[in-house]
Amino acid sequence: MSEAAKTAVLLLAHGSPERPEDVPEFLRHVTGGRPLPAAAVEEIQRRYARIGRSPLTEISVRQAALLARELELPVYAGMRNWAPFIADVLQQMSADGVQRVVALCLAPQNSRTSVGLYRQAAMRESGPRFQHFEFVEAWHDHPLLIRAFAEKLESGWKRACDELGARVPILFTAHSVPSRTILEGDPYETQARQTAALVAMALPALTVDDWSFAFQSQGMSGGPWIGPTVADTIRELKKKGHGGVFLQPIGFVCDHIEVLYDIDVAFREFAAQQGMKLWRAESLNDSSTFIAALADVVRSRLAAEGPARPLVQIAKPQ
Repeated sequence: MSEAAKTAVLLLAHGSPERPEDVPEFLRHVTGGRPLPAAAVEEIQRRYARIGRSPLTEISVRQAALLARELELPVYAGMRNWAPFIADVLQQMSADGVQRVVALCLAPQNSRTSVGLYRQAAMRESGPRFQHFEFVEAWHDHPLLIRAFAEKLESGWKRACDELGARVPILFTAHSVPSRTILEGDPYETQARQTAALVAMALPALTVDDWSFAFQSQGMSGGPWIGPTVADTIRELKKKGHGGVFLQPIGFVCDHIEVLYDIDVAFREFAAQQGMKLWRAESLNDSSTFIAALADVVRSRLAAEGPARPLVQIAKPQ
């Protein structure tokens, strides 16, 4: 790596096991070694087996490659709970001569239970290797992120309305967190609801009566988690006479278990039991607008510290 290539970006994500057989080891990373009940492990294995595999890591690496092309800077992807692990990626970045790092978690809303853990891992493992290491805390209201979600929502919602022959209510979702987290001042719930409201506002055809918000994928233990739940909200929509619901998860930026199983399998089956149809907006994945959002966030941080020199060549994500 040349002198002109000492600035790089680190994208951080959850990680995903390649096979259902990897789930027990994966969960040990998720819990920090704390054992889970055998029944809980078996249930999560069953969910992964139902969808075959989670493409989260694969998509995150692809997003890094697209962002590298957009920025003309090297972009690396590090996972907190599975390979390529954050520690290994940071070691590779150091070996490549990187001195200035902008780290960005692929979770737009900030919570100490998610983004906070990524930040801890990245800062702990970065050590004295880098001259400058900046972590982006949140980007939940970035205009290009909102536009990317709105693009997916508009096209999918119109198809759902045409198919049902009626105006389909929209339900925005984000991953739930323990209630005590919010009571202790965590900004996550407020930021998640702000993202949803901004996406709804980006579609002029929507009114306040067209959409609502719920939290999904509540944990199996650890006390109460924030709601309302998706199931309770679907029941309420049925009581109002709706024959379907359109979900858009605005806390996730790619397909993975909480989308491909929780929504596409579990919630769709639940809705069918209520006599309702369920549609979902496509995930952002490799959306060009989404990649532009990431690029703008990074450029803004780099500009704040002085312009980064362009690369001679684009480094491949590790």
